Amino acid sequence: MTDASLLRIAEALERLAPPAPPLPDVGEAEAFVWHTGPDRLEPVAQVSRVDLRLLVAVNRSRDTLLANTLHFAKGLPANNALLWGARGMGKSSLVKAVHAEVRARGHDLKLVELSREDLPSVSRLLAVLRQAKARFVLFCDDLSFSHDDQHYKSLKAVLDGGLEGRPENVILYATSNRRHLMPRDMIENERSTAINPWEAVEEKVSLSDRFGLWLGFHPCSQDEYLAMIDGYCAAHGVQVAPEVLRAEAIEWQATRGGRSGRVAWQFFTDLAARHGVRLA
Repeated sequence: MTDASLLRIAEALERLAPPAPPLPDVGEAEAFVWHTGPDRLEPVAQVSRVDLRLLVAVNRSRDTLLANTLHFAKGLPANNALLWGARGMGKSSLVKAVHAEVRARGHDLKLVELSREDLPSVSRLLAVLRQAKARFVLFCDDLSFSHDDQHYKSLKAVLDGGLEGRPENVILYATSNRRHLMPRDMIENERSTAINPWEAVEEKVSLSDRFGLWLGFHPCSQDEYLAMIDGYCAAHGVQVAPEVLRAEAIEWQATRGGRSGRVAWQFFTDLAARHGVRLA
């Protein structure tokens, strides 16, 4: 075989298995988004988040996640966390707010967002983060799986770590509307139709068991909904007569057919616009 032929073979192999991406300068930002094709950590200039003090009706989850994150930032043992429950109740907002609070307390903690579609590349991402000196919260938002979805197998690389184990400087926080990361009717259907009912779903259901922390988020009461809006008004200097604010807020949630932190923020966005207040 000629040298030219060997060179072509070597080039073809490099295209099939490209080298690991160079380690980025993680000091240039506090948060990154992981992209593939090619693999890279893209810095986020400004994280979209709310102040931790403005998150109402999630006190227990807030305190638990903050304590866990502080332990991790200090190099102490900490658990991966699954934040699950009602839509719009601040699951992803809490992760980002806790990250900001830990940084404000003097810890150089980085946040890396990983989309569900990029889960198959997570082993490559972990190889990159393992080389860095910084500590990272790996954040996967709105995580769920369908019956034929194999992405959950990639997630085990973070939760179980394989032979190498999860990198000591990486922890995983995920949010989901589903406690077991898959729809209840799908679980019941697979149990009822499988030859061995439990084997059909045990592998996927057990994935959520691998999270050391389960933090539940539930629909808020009317008083909690109104307290959220009061907090936003105080933080942004919007002054409205209490009886007017209450009536408008209740009317707004009635038109939406429900209450949540997201609905409270949407009402406040409209309220601030009507009062000529710009939101940073």
